[in-house]
Amino acid sequence: MVELTTPVRWLLRLVAVGYVLLLVAWPVSTVVREAFADGVGPVLDLLADPHVVHALSLTAQVAVQAVLINLVFGVTISILLVRHEFPGKRVLSALIDLPMAVSPVVVGLALLLIYNGRTGWFGPTLESWGFQVIFSGPGMIMATCFVALPLVIREVVPVLTEIGDEQEQAARSLGANTRQTFWRITLPSIKWAVVYGVVLSLARSLGEFGAVKIVSGNVVDRTQTATLLVETQYQGFQQSSAYAVSFVLAFASVLCIVVVSILRPKEKH
Repeated sequence: MVELTTPVRWLLRLVAVGYVLLLVAWPVSTVVREAFADGVGPVLDLLADPHVVHALSLTAQVAVQAVLINLVFGVTISILLVRHEFPGKRVLSALIDLPMAVSPVVVGLALLLIYNGRTGWFGPTLESWGFQVIFSGPGMIMATCFVALPLVIREVVPVLTEIGDEQEQAARSLGANTRQTFWRITLPSIKWAVVYGVVLSLARSLGEFGAVKIVSGNVVDRTQTATLLVETQYQGFQQSSAYAVSFVLAFASVLCIVVVSILRPKEKH
């Protein structure tokens, strides 16, 4: 391994920090500055607006439900990939990464084609049973689940692989059933990976725009989420309102990550 000289190390650090500042910190700080350009009062007044409250509330509801669904299926799929061998395992692993490679707009369009109530594959049948997917909550939750699917799995899989299955096998040899082994051995071993995956999934869900825009219809006080509200306000030349709502979304996402980083135990070397 080549040892870098001190000037080279400092140069690499400056390049890395500068890259993060230009790509993340500067844009976010600009949003914060513009949101509070006229003081705190206008922001508080905006957050009391019924349309904004509904958009933020709907965003939170969709995000939380999507995260819970991804939590259950994410942990299950992670255990399936690490602890079991089956035909098509590599295909399943590849499909999990599909949301990271496909544009969310394409995902929304695919859901629209399959579940719309007129010409969709399943939409007409579901709507005849009184269950509407497109332009309602279920479609928005499905779209959000899809885009955030890999985040829990890709946090949990490496940890499961690292800890191995020796403790689980020992628990089974002592008479523990599958449920007891999961709750007492597996889950405590992967809890921080699960928590971090959930936080990343929540942050991603709060900021989802493309797929949700296609399947929601962007109806005010019905299916308009906070990200769609930002677009509507910005295009309506209400930039201050758009910046304020953007700040709330960014603040919620950053707060989640900061809290988990603080609570997460330090790694022992």
